[in-house]
Amino acid sequence: MKTVAEVLKAKEQKNQEVHTIEWDHTVFEALVVMSSKNVGALPVVKQGTVVGIISERDYARKLILKGLSSVTTKVHEVMSSPVITVDTHKTVEECMNIMTDSHLRHLPVVEDGKLLGLLSIGDLVKEAIAEQANLIKQLEQYIRGE
Repeated sequence: MKTVAEVLKAKEQKNQEVHTIEWDHTVFEALVVMSSKNVGALPVVKQGTVVGIISERDYARKLILKGLSSVTTKVHEVMSSPVITVDTHKTVEECMNIMTDSHLRHLPVVEDGKLLGLLSIGDLVKEAIAEQANLIKQLEQYIRGE
C-alpha cells in the first residue's frame, strides 16, 4: 500500500497547497478561507506550529448550536485540539484506520514540526479504490496466464 508521501506527491498540483488559519483569527475569517479555497477544514497554526484543526463540523456543532457569533469567536475557542497528525511514512491503510477510529475527515501531515499537507478521507478512499482496481487487474492477468 502507498505511503502518505506517495499520496501527497500524486495529488493534483492545485490540491497540494495547504491552507491554514492562525489560532487567534475569527471563525468568520476561517469560514471565508474555507469557502474561497473550497475546503472543509483548515489546520490551525500558532507561530508556525499546528495546534489544532477547524472544520465545517466544528463550526456547526461548537458555534452555531451554542448560539455563538463567528465574527467574535476566535478559532482556538472551537477548534479540535489536540490535533491528530501523521508523518509521511504512514500507509494509506494506517491513515484510514486512524480516521475511522477517531471519526476524522481530515488528517494533517506533519514531519519534523513542519506541516507538509492535509489528507482528506476522499484522498484516501480514491487511493484505496485505485489500489484495489490494480490488484484486480493483476489477478485477472494471472488467471489468464499473462
